[in-house]
Amino acid sequence: MKSKLPEHFHSIDNSEKFCFACHPGVPCFTQCCRQLDLALTPYDVLRLKNRLKLPSGKFLEQYVIIEWEEGMVFPACYLTMVDDGRASCVFVSDKGCSVYEDRPGACRAYPVGRGASRDGDGTVTEQYVLVKEPHCRGFEENPEQTAAEYFQDQGLVDYNRFNDPLMQLLQHPRIHFGFRPSKTQRDQFILALYDLDMFRREMADGRISMNRPFSATELQALAGSDEELLLLGIRWLMQECFNE
Repeated sequence: MKSKLPEHFHSIDNSEKFCFACHPGVPCFTQCCRQLDLALTPYDVLRLKNRLKLPSGKFLEQYVIIEWEEGMVFPACYLTMVDDGRASCVFVSDKGCSVYEDRPGACRAYPVGRGASRDGDGTVTEQYVLVKEPHCRGFEENPEQTAAEYFQDQGLVDYNRFNDPLMQLLQHPRIHFGFRPSKTQRDQFILALYDLDMFRREMADGRISMNRPFSATELQALAGSDEELLLLGIRWLMQECFNE
């Protein structure tokens, strides 16, 4: 039995087309940038901290709220909002998004939601929903596209490429059997996925390590590739949490 979707959410298949566009000429322009809880993926933070030329620790301090409550498995990171009575995104202006080229994946995907699961052989299965909120006038615009076409147009290929490997950690079978990370492991989760510059220093200085020799791409990560470092962080967390 399928769970009931929230109000305004509609399941769509891979071939279903919809009309949508967002630009300054749409009457509701930037309204979706207010009154929201914007969860940030590790790749979102990677892109944003590099865009702003900030060390990852400084970016977390200035722009991120880290939450963990009893019942959650791993911590969640949210973008801070401006206290202007409308809880506006810190990066939104009357002209639009000031970090548009590196905006978070959730902003790129709106009004489409993507659910993904990872099979035992590593195959990723996708499901899409369309979010049709009453205030959004973008559905009155052209062009017509499928969810996959929309994601391609919005530059989500790289976001999914670096976020999807997280599923092996977040959907690990042991979680279904009651695994919950310790305080140390939760801190390691933030370090390895969100505080990449500190993670690189800790690895390079030998304060934390892998239980096997580094591969060529992992050496590239330590030398400066943030994208490869993020993938290394996932592998390190699999080692620390699940002994894999």
